[in-house]
Amino acid sequence: MPSDDSKYLKVVLDPIRVCKHYRPKFGQGASGGGLTLEQFRRLYQSDAFYSWFGLDNSLMYAAHKAAGGMTSVYRQIGIGCEKLFRRVLMDSFSLEPEDVVWSYEMPVADGRTRVLTLDGRVPLNSIQDKVKRERFHRWMEASALRVGVERGTFDALTGTIFEIRQGYKSKDSKRQNADIANAAAAYSKGYLPCAAVLSNQIDEDVLLRYRARRWAVVTGVDGLGDPVLSTYDFMRDVVGYDLAAFFKRNSATLRKEVDEVLEALLAPETT
Repeated sequence: MPSDDSKYLKVVLDPIRVCKHYRPKFGQGASGGGLTLEQFRRLYQSDAFYSWFGLDNSLMYAAHKAAGGMTSVYRQIGIGCEKLFRRVLMDSFSLEPEDVVWSYEMPVADGRTRVLTLDGRVPLNSIQDKVKRERFHRWMEASALRVGVERGTFDALTGTIFEIRQGYKSKDSKRQNADIANAAAAYSKGYLPCAAVLSNQIDEDVLLRYRARRWAVVTGVDGLGDPVLSTYDFMRDVVGYDLAAFFKRNSATLRKEVDEVLEALLAPETT
C-alpha cells in the first residue's frame, strides 16, 4: 500500500463512520443527534392520530432511520471526498491550506452580506513547480475553450475553483441557480469554475445547462482518456495523482465500512 493511502483513507472514512450513529429527529430538533427507538415510541404513542394508525411501530422508526440515513451516507461520502480532493491538491502542488479554499461575499437584504464558500481552489501562481503549473494552465485553457469562454476572458483567469460532488441526480433549480451564480462570481474574481463529479451520476439536462453557463464539468468516467471531461483523467494526468487507482486499491476497505454503516442504519435501533 502506498504511504499516502492510510492518510487519505482516514480523510474519506471519518465522515462516513458518523452515519452509523444517525437517528431521525421526527421534527423535534432533538440534541444529541435525534430520537432513540423508545423516545420515538413515546412520542408517537402520545399522539392520538398516529397511535390510531399504528405509526408507533418500530418498523416505522427503522424506515425513517434508513431513509434519512441513506441521504446522510451520500452526503458524508461527498464531504469525505471533498476533503480528500483538497488534500490531494495540497500534496500534489505543494499548496498551503489557504491556497485551496475560496469564498466570496454576496449582498443580501438589509445591506448585509453572505459569505459563500466553494470546495477547492488552485491559484496558478501558487504552483511553484513550473512544469506542473504549465500543465495545469494548459488544462484550464482546453477546459475554458470547450465551454465557449472567449480568449480575452480566459487570459484574465488566474486559477480554478472547484465544486466537488459525489453525484448530481437532483434537478433542484435552487441549487442550479446558486451554482450558476457561483460561476459568475468565479469569473468576476478571475477563476475558471469547475464542477468535479466523482461518479457518472449526473442528469444530462443539468450537465448541459452548467456547460452552457461556462462551468467546466468533469465526471467520474474512468478510462475516458480526456482530462477535460473525466475527473479521474484530470486527477491522474493534470494533478498527478491517480485517484481511481486509490479507490480501486482500497475498495475492500471502503465497501466494508459502508456495509457496516448500512447494517447499522437498517437495524431498528442504533447501538
